[in-house]
Amino acid sequence: MDIGNVLSRAWQIVWKHKVLWIFGILVGCGSGGGGGSNAFQGSTRREAPQQFQPLQRAFENLTDAQIALIVATVIVVVLVLVVVAIFLSTIGRIGLIRGTQQAEGGALSLAFGDLFSGSTPFFWRVFGLNLLIGLASAIVLIALVALGVLGTMATFGLGALCFIPLICIVIPLLWFVSVITEQASIAIVLENLSILDGLRRGWEVVRANLGTVIVMALILILGVGGLGSFIIGLPLVFIVIPAVVGAMAGTQRALGGGLLIAGLCFVAYLPFFLILSGILRAYIESAWTLTFMRLSASPLARPDIVQEPA
Repeated sequence: MDIGNVLSRAWQIVWKHKVLWIFGILVGCGSGGGGGSNAFQGSTRREAPQQFQPLQRAFENLTDAQIALIVATVIVVVLVLVVVAIFLSTIGRIGLIRGTQQAEGGALSLAFGDLFSGSTPFFWRVFGLNLLIGLASAIVLIALVALGVLGTMATFGLGALCFIPLICIVIPLLWFVSVITEQASIAIVLENLSILDGLRRGWEVVRANLGTVIVMALILILGVGGLGSFIIGLPLVFIVIPAVVGAMAGTQRALGGGLLIAGLCFVAYLPFFLILSGILRAYIESAWTLTFMRLSASPLARPDIVQEPA
């Protein structure tokens, strides 16, 4: 496989069919997460700053039932947002795979509605595959962490010396598993396979072309993905500077002004951040799809199968 040709062709597809940028943005919906904290329960008994005292008094006047209702509402909203994010992220990845296949097959244009609706039949299989691999990886990581903690306690800290090299081995293995999962997802979409058949197919492609896949993984994960994410996220560091300067000034007015400037800069950069991130994700997914199509011997994955009328 000509790696240079795959990388250049992926860029040609992503640049020509800009609708793929939208699916790249959708993929980013599932890349973040959040968490909660129980620190509020004790903090309400402390004296809050003057500007937050009305809010503190409002919470103190709430009954237990009202607090429970607020907490339940927040949990439901968070769960709904998580479900929506997972759905959009999975559909975005499937849409990029199908869009790349159609573009490589000679399609002159790609329609968002067609790609979106055509991606929904593969949702549960691709989601199930990623859920299965995610749960298995989480169980392995939890077991390794528990083993490391118990070993460290039993050997009075000497076990940590063996645990550090193990971590250095686990990280590349997780990357390797993610590459197999990527190829399996593409196999499910392009060859209309079940979850287990797709996983088996992805492993076959990776195993038969191990050297090429490793080189592509280094280029796309460490090179394009790592460097691209760093460049796109670099302006966010400068956006935080006004808030830091305001906090270092030590006055409420300086802090408020710094936060205001940082917030305005963030809002101004947010559209560029989303677009650039969408392009980056679309390019990486397109390159992986082309890699599978070039390495796979399946007729359904060949670029000359999917044709659309001009």
